[in-house]
Formats: sequence, C-alpha cells, structure tokens
Amino acid sequence: MYAIDPALEVYAERHSGPEPAYLKELQAETLARVPSPEMLSGHLQGRFLSLLSHLVRPRVAVEIGTYTGYSALCLAEGLAPGGMLHTIDIDPHLPELVHRYITKAGMQDRITTHHRPALEVIPTLPIPFDLVFIDADKQNYPNYLAAVVDRVRPGGLIITDNVLWSGKVLQPSAGQDEATRAIAAFNARVNDDPHLAPVLVPLRDGLMVVRRT
Repeated sequence: MYAIDPALEVYAERHSGPEPAYLKELQAETLARVPSPEMLSGHLQGRFLSLLSHLVRPRVAVEIGTYTGYSALCLAEGLAPGGMLHTIDIDPHLPELVHRYITKAGMQDRITTHHRPALEVIPTLPIPFDLVFIDADKQNYPNYLAAVVDRVRPGGLIITDNVLWSGKVLQPSAGQDEATRAIAAFNARVNDDPHLAPVLVPLRDGLMVVRRT
C-alpha cells in the first residue's frame, strides 16, 4: 500500500499541517466500524487533495467513490464560493455515516451525494468539471476516464487513486488480474493522450494527477 517507508510516511504526515478534528473522528470511526478501512484517504493524502482543490478552486468537482467521505470533505475545502462537490457511490450501508460527517463539517451546502452507478450519474452533472477524483472499482477506471475526460475544462484536473496497486502494475501483463490490467490500461491511456499532462505521484498507493490541456 505504501510506496515509501511507513516511518517516512508518518514523518510526512506530521509535517503536512493539522488534520481537522472532524476528520480525525471520521478516521477513528472508519477504522473501528467499517470494513476495508485501508480505503480511507487518510491525513497525508487528504491534505494533498485539499491542496490541489485549493489551487484549482473548482466550481464543479466530481468524486467517483465516496467510501466514508474523508476525501470528499478534503476536496470540498478548496471549492470556489458557490461551488459544489458531487460525490458518487453505490454502497448501501454508508450514506448515514457520510451525511453525519458532512453535517459535522458544516459542508451541507458544498457536497451533494449520489447513490447510483457513476456512469449513470456523470452525464447528468453540470459542466464543465474543474476537478475529478476517481477512487472506485478499478475494473472501471478506463470507463470512468472516458466518461469524464471531455467534460473537464482545459486546465482542470483528473486525480486517480491506487494507480500503483500495491506494485502489481509491475507484474508481466500475462500474470495480471482484471483490476491490475484495468489500472495498467488506464495509466497507459493517460500517458499517451496528447490532451492530458500526467504526473504519477508515489503517494501511498499512487496518485495520478492529470491536467487537461
């Protein structure tokens, strides 16, 4: 999961600014109560997402994969006045938890949740998108990219999590499982597109940060 030594990861967290109290509480509850807590963005990645959002100042931001809402709350910090983050997930068990922490953060007017498949929701959202964060089922990464890329304005960002996939992207293609093949195809597609300017950041499990040219 980690591209750097875990001790260095902790050091980086300690030197990446404070974590809001409601995010600390959300992380603790996720670790205690929710399956697969490793899916949580966490402090370091969350501060990085917040930084990118503050730089872009999105009016329309889209998140594919809400989980317990940690990354949504981080991304919403940088919205332009009147901006909205649309976060999409199909998990039937987490909406109450997500809405509770949106309320704790006072972000009810900045985050809209959608509980339908992302490929159905994306065409219904206002355009252009200023920022997109993809962190959902890996098999659909190429499909999610295809769905959003023409809706992102020039200069906007597409950020995608887990693009190193615990190092599985280095396996020979013949031995890759479906998720690894999809991530490898996504990474290649982004890198080969002349209208996209990508940087693969080895933060946690790998973040692909792409500027739409």
